[in-house]
Amino acid sequence: MRSQRECGLVTQTTHTFPQVGMASQPDADDREKGPDVSLTVDEQPSYAQRPKCFNSTVQECLFVLTATMAIGQQSFFQGCIVGVTASIGADLNMNSAEITWINAGASAQSLIIHAWASNSLSSGAFLLTFGKLADMFGRKALFIIGMAGFTLSLLVAGFATNAIYMDVFSGILGLFAAAVVPPAVGALGAVYEQPSKRKNRAFACFSAGNPLGFVGGMIISGIASHEYNWRASFWALAVVYAIFTALTIWTVPADGFARTPVSWEAVRKFDLLGTGLVIVGFSFFSSSLSLAGDAPNGWKTGYVLALLIVGIFLLACFLYWQSIAKHPLMPLWVWKDRNFALLMATFCFGFMGFSAVSFFLSLYLQEVKHLTALDITVRLLPMVVSGVLVNVVCGLILHRVSNKLLTGVGALAYTASFLILSFMKEDAIYWAYIFPALVLVVVGADIQFNVTNMYVMSSLPPNQQSIAGGIFNTVSKLCNNLGLGIATSVSASVASQMTASTPAIQPYLAVYWFAAACAGLSVFMVPFLTLGTQGGDTGPKSEQTVVASDNEEAGEKKPVADSMMGAETRVATPVMELEKL
Repeated sequence: MRSQRECGLVTQTTHTFPQVGMASQPDADDREKGPDVSLTVDEQPSYAQRPKCFNSTVQECLFVLTATMAIGQQSFFQGCIVGVTASIGADLNMNSAEITWINAGASAQSLIIHAWASNSLSSGAFLLTFGKLADMFGRKALFIIGMAGFTLSLLVAGFATNAIYMDVFSGILGLFAAAVVPPAVGALGAVYEQPSKRKNRAFACFSAGNPLGFVGGMIISGIASHEYNWRASFWALAVVYAIFTALTIWTVPADGFARTPVSWEAVRKFDLLGTGLVIVGFSFFSSSLSLAGDAPNGWKTGYVLALLIVGIFLLACFLYWQSIAKHPLMPLWVWKDRNFALLMATFCFGFMGFSAVSFFLSLYLQEVKHLTALDITVRLLPMVVSGVLVNVVCGLILHRVSNKLLTGVGALAYTASFLILSFMKEDAIYWAYIFPALVLVVVGADIQFNVTNMYVMSSLPPNQQSIAGGIFNTVSKLCNNLGLGIATSVSASVASQMTASTPAIQPYLAVYWFAAACAGLSVFMVPFLTLGTQGGDTGPKSEQTVVASDNEEAGEKKPVADSMMGAETRVATPVMELEKL
């Protein structure tokens, strides 16, 4: 197997250009470790050709598909358990004492929220850590371990006998999901290092993993549970990931960088304090969000407040430590780029609404409409079709259409989707409300995921691609937990005031209004972006691109002439090659 580095440029006479578009530079140690970007005058790469590390186009396509399944692990699992909550709750003898609303489905909801939160918590808490480990000690090995561990954990979780068993293995599944995402993102970023149409299409496919994984999990669990039982849905998903574990061994290129030897020096350079702060802080914060809905006094419960306050404090300490650490787990300088920060914020608000609506809409169909897992799966199929079409279109237009415009379209699609659901009546027909909402929510999710993911991966050098993926996915998991936690509290608050005459849909409508408010905030951020196109054979370009050389102090900038850029657009990302010199 060829290495990831062999997928890059083959140079003869080279000229080295510094990175472009960063508001400030990483510290000296990061600059020493990061490879220079070399541009060839005599020999330019052909982006119509497949990367040299693949022996065939089939192998390349399977690699991209495997990376897509890797990032979708958590979403697949969450979709899988949402479709069979009632069956799990009945089989594991859960009682409804902790939840007061919709008594018929309270036990199922309590179980599923705990299992979902346990999976998200362990996944999100370890993403940055695994990102750093992948960049230091090798991506492919961690990739294989994560895929194999996830597969085996699914198999064992199918034998769960009680709620504790289920919650523990949900956490273990989240741990392996966290382990596989950074190396998958890093490998993809290293293989498609240079901006190109081919990279756009690969990342468009990859970006479908997270939004469509939820529906994919529901499809698998719906069919398996309909034919057998809820345990079969876990085992069916395990079979799927066993296949992709084998494909990981064959398709993922060998690491194209020198691994850090396991030594005391490597331990010294690994940010152990930052790792501890982010894991404990993220865990406490996420736990407070997931437990508030079950607590006797909600957010006023002592242990919920304690977890929330301590979690926020530890996360604040983590950010401060990253600003002064010699070898930080997460380079904070990337957040000084305005487009980076605004894109992440826009993505977060939209994704908070997406997470809440995905969960509660599925729960509504199950608990209020009393549909089976298979019936729910059929009704959610428009998300799959819409998602595939949107990602195909994104792969074709990211380098042609202003990504600021695309981000705005995504934010408006989110908002429209949630507003449609907010006005839904309990006896409303599917085609008038749920169908258009499902189509629009995927338009918002996939467009914003594509644009944000491409920009984030362009913001760090090739030897830090895994940590780039760790940053992006840690933030998305935090937003997932935050959105679901707030939505659960909103739903419980409305449910506690319900009377016998109150429609059962009322708590769900409150969640949809919360999601619409989040999406509305993301719309107001779009005008402040200065983002243009991304990708294309000439690479990203800028109306006023900034070069920060190694000799400059952090924060100093030099405009690059537009004649070097080949065209006039509005994106400020690192330029990895220039077609015309």
